[in-house]
Amino acid sequence: MASILRRVWRRVEKRVRLTTYAAKSDCFLISYPKSGRTWFRYVLSHYLGAISGVPEGIDLHNMFSIVPNFDLDPVRGMPGYRFRETKKTIPTILVSHLDYRASLFLRRPVIMMVRDPRDVIVSAYFHATRHKHRFAGSITEFIKDHDQGMPAMIDYLNRWAAGLSSRPHFVLSYEGLSADTEARTEEVLGFLGCPIDRTALRSAVAAGRFEAMQDRERVEGIPAHDYDRSDVESLRMRRGKAGGFRDYLDEAQVAEVERLCAVDLTAAAKRLVGHTGLNV
Repeated sequence: MASILRRVWRRVEKRVRLTTYAAKSDCFLISYPKSGRTWFRYVLSHYLGAISGVPEGIDLHNMFSIVPNFDLDPVRGMPGYRFRETKKTIPTILVSHLDYRASLFLRRPVIMMVRDPRDVIVSAYFHATRHKHRFAGSITEFIKDHDQGMPAMIDYLNRWAAGLSSRPHFVLSYEGLSADTEARTEEVLGFLGCPIDRTALRSAVAAGRFEAMQDRERVEGIPAHDYDRSDVESLRMRRGKAGGFRDYLDEAQVAEVERLCAVDLTAAAKRLVGHTGLNV
């Protein structure tokens, strides 16, 4: 009984701490996994680090100290956030893949990052099979997998599409960011109320070039992740290509992803996905 009570207390304590952090945040950066979050966090961290006078260069490790995860990890989460105990010089942006829960995210503003589900499912498949080694089946089987495939993605999008209606939000598509990184980042900064420093913005965009980030990942890796960085298909910066799903999915697989989106996404979630260029 005592061990059960301790577990319950730890869960309650964690929830209280997270809610406290949420209440102090300026904005959440939300996305389903494999939607380009690492790339955009890196660009944002470069920019915010520059305008706030962070002295050292930004890399794939210390970027979490500027744009942290919405969790209690000592390095990647709020405990490692360098502006936590100081006067605000930059907005506090908390990053999360968590499902929508009103009581956890309160009514804080949200930057919602979305990506074409056909690209997401391919990237998620390689992440599960080559990076995390938690799935051993074919990509056709992965598409149908309840916990990691399209059913999980659709449920996530449906929940967040509904949740966005009750708060200020900005929808950022991976495709739009790929087409004009500087312009889309400037729009996000405007939503955050950040000053625009053209020199810092261009430098941040240049630092976030796909090839440069891929090279950096091969050298540095990602904190708390152990994987084969010599295998390009296991990297976080795997390809960085909008529409790259065509190189991996056959016509039947594409049709199945599109069918599931058409049948199971809510009207609000379809509008959300529409920002990527996919209309179902």
